[in-house]
Amino acid sequence: MDWLCCFSSSHSQYGGHSSGSGKGRNNDGIIKYGFSLVKGKANHPMEDYHVAKFVQIQGHELGLFAIYDGHLGDNVPAYLQKHLFSNILKEEEFWVDPNRSISKAYERTDQAILSHSSDLGRGGSTAVTAILLNGRRLLVANVGDSRAVLSRAGLAVQMSIDHEPNNERGSIENKGGFVSNMPGDVPRVNGQLAVSRAFGDKSLKSHLRSDPDIQDVYVDNSTDVLILASDGLWKVMENQEVVNMARRTKDPLKAAKQLTAEALKRDSKDDISCVVVRLRG
Repeated sequence: MDWLCCFSSSHSQYGGHSSGSGKGRNNDGIIKYGFSLVKGKANHPMEDYHVAKFVQIQGHELGLFAIYDGHLGDNVPAYLQKHLFSNILKEEEFWVDPNRSISKAYERTDQAILSHSSDLGRGGSTAVTAILLNGRRLLVANVGDSRAVLSRAGLAVQMSIDHEPNNERGSIENKGGFVSNMPGDVPRVNGQLAVSRAFGDKSLKSHLRSDPDIQDVYVDNSTDVLILASDGLWKVMENQEVVNMARRTKDPLKAAKQLTAEALKRDSKDDISCVVVRLRG
């Protein structure tokens, strides 16, 4: 995440660092995933965290995938890694109205982070989450500029909205904030934060939003790959390029590693995190 300046933080008390790579599959082995996380060149600890797993709940199989891109420390993304999905699934209405449940859980999780700011610090995090219900329904939600892209018949379909200050200037200014490109050349909320929505960031919260945008789609035979990644990937690669690279490699772990390696090769300075979900064999 692109903050004007970055401060080192102690190792998070809310979870282990999310780095390295790994893979897994669903119960029948048809849906496979792989992930790769690479620390950026900036002089601070790794601030990206992820979730990639399948769980069985009430006779349903849920694929849970997420990228959390922190700034000013790793406590908030580590907190999200541990709590956001469980908060979503604890909502009483989840099985009836998952969209509403996701929205409520995002807001409640942000309130919990703000109320624990004495422990979690003054940093924040973006989030992009994907819930795959029984391999057939996909719910993607996001706050900030971590992004989800779906391949449908080989064409890249962006499933999230990048919450950039220039795009939400009206909301920021209505709340008493401002958007400035100074210092530097990136639009920032109050000259500081390069996204208009985030978890945490208590000092800027009066000018920020934490409500997610949500996409709810059905997975059909033309839908083959889902990619979630932090902006360390998207700053240097186009959606279609990413889809093309992910589709060329049947092993999603290998695909995720290739994507992070390509972003590094293109001189991305930020932490680079990527989850690739192969929805078809």
